[in-house]
Amino acid sequence: MTEPDQEGVSDELERAILGEDPVFDARQVAAETGITIEEARRLWRALGFPEHGMEAAYNRADVEAVSTLTRQVASGLLDFDTAVNLTRAVGQTMARLADWEVATLLHRVEELERGDQATGSRTGSAKRMLEDLNEPFEQLLLYAWRRHLAAAVARIEALGANEEDLHTAELTVGFADIVSFTALSNSISEDRIGDLVELFESRCADVVAAQRGRVIKTIGDSVLFVNDDPIRAYDTAEGIINVIGRDPRMPDVRVGLASGLVVMRLGDVFGPPVNLAARLTAVARRNRVIIDAATAALLPANQFETRRLPARPVRGFGIVEPVAVRRN
Repeated sequence: MTEPDQEGVSDELERAILGEDPVFDARQVAAETGITIEEARRLWRALGFPEHGMEAAYNRADVEAVSTLTRQVASGLLDFDTAVNLTRAVGQTMARLADWEVATLLHRVEELERGDQATGSRTGSAKRMLEDLNEPFEQLLLYAWRRHLAAAVARIEALGANEEDLHTAELTVGFADIVSFTALSNSISEDRIGDLVELFESRCADVVAAQRGRVIKTIGDSVLFVNDDPIRAYDTAEGIINVIGRDPRMPDVRVGLASGLVVMRLGDVFGPPVNLAARLTAVARRNRVIIDAATAALLPANQFETRRLPARPVRGFGIVEPVAVRRN
């Protein structure tokens, strides 16, 4: 059976996912929701989508979503800039989740087409999977969001209940980095490097979660995480080395830890400890943890042995004395 052209496939799957065709242009969305065209465009851009001029590119669900936000603004619960920031957070999170979901399920679509239940086209199998999976996956999304929202509220309360600014907290920041990733990626196949990065990220995430920390972001060959307990942060670093660097099938890894005041903003963290943790990975030996003096001061002397290394220039920090650490 001949596959339809790529544009036709895209349109067919888009209709299957969205459940309706676009019928509104930007001016009509603004009129339906009571906001200006520029405000409607700001929300659309915040979601991460390109503008469509005056094309009919929006459906009833788009109008209802904008109306939901504008009602919150009209009630005084949110101002419009806050609504845009929340929209941007949702857009960026969902964009990555959607890419991840499609990449994960693509091989399953191909398996279905090779099996007894083949439809004759990948599009047909993809539509069938969407029909079966969409509702339970949407329920899982709502469940996971509520769980993470509860955890985030508890985390903010625990870290900043007595602080005037709840956007800042004293944390230990960890940065785990695959050694010689560029050279490695040039020497193996694209499929293999993709599998390796996925395994690296998933193993690191499991270790961080087990130690009650939080992965802030992954950047291909590195993972940034935080923990409010420096001992658990060290155990996270050692755990990552155990599941990555000491696995003969995986590359070596280096981990840097730095502690101090960080700013928490839109799911990310900023501040000197973040930058210093990343810089320390360049100092660490393969499959070793290097920490800064602030982290060393927080680790109990009866549990850890620390040793100051020779001072050296660290970009952005001047002369720094890194600290080698291990459990007694």
